[in-house]
Amino acid sequence: MTFFFILTATLLISVVAMISGLLLAWKPHLTDRILPGLVGLAAGTMLGSAFLHVLPESFELLSPGSALAITLASFTFFFLIEKIFHWHHCHETDCDDSQHHHSMGYINLIGDGFHNFLDGMIIAAAFMVSPWLGLSTSIVIALHELPQELGDFGVLLSSGFSKKRAIFFNFVIACAAILGGSFAYFFQFQTATLTQFLLPVAAGNFIYLAASDLVPVMKDDKHMARSFLVFSLYLIGIASIILSGFFFPEH
Repeated sequence: MTFFFILTATLLISVVAMISGLLLAWKPHLTDRILPGLVGLAAGTMLGSAFLHVLPESFELLSPGSALAITLASFTFFFLIEKIFHWHHCHETDCDDSQHHHSMGYINLIGDGFHNFLDGMIIAAAFMVSPWLGLSTSIVIALHELPQELGDFGVLLSSGFSKKRAIFFNFVIACAAILGGSFAYFFQFQTATLTQFLLPVAAGNFIYLAASDLVPVMKDDKHMARSFLVFSLYLIGIASIILSGFFFPEH
């Protein structure tokens, strides 16, 4: 019965990603108008998650020096991966900014997969303690996922993905939560060891994607009113992480 609860909860968390995409794809003209805002929201939630949630959690499992070293290695790894994607596309076709933005989408998918895998492990661990803790933890993660998945969907669209492809890939990557939950249930003794290393890897990805790709897009916008709105959504993204941790502490 516990495994059934885990599968159901992680599947529902994965569906949140599809719902996020459908909400935006429902109104195509609205999507184009709010896309800059979604980039700001994504940058805020990623940096907020990295510095206020993921890294502090890493410091409880590893020494700060080790956690930060893995975060730096992760940052460097994703930089290398994006350069490889970029070089591959430029080698096949003329190199332009669109190729860079397209590789940004794939980097986002990789990092989101790590994050969703961890979410599945957290949900499974909570259900193995008690059904009530598992349910409350699942609700917390779902509330956290909706704004983040909206932001991730915006990143994919700004990377050149069509709406259908963005919805499909967002849902597929979200299903990593099911894999994470199943792994935690069947390999309980390895879960803690894997988690302590995956957390700083996820932090490095969030910091890299936000700092190298999203924040520059926000900075280059010359429209004053829109820039102010995008920055406000960036702050809202950070605030959503703070509030979710304050009102719904995952521990």
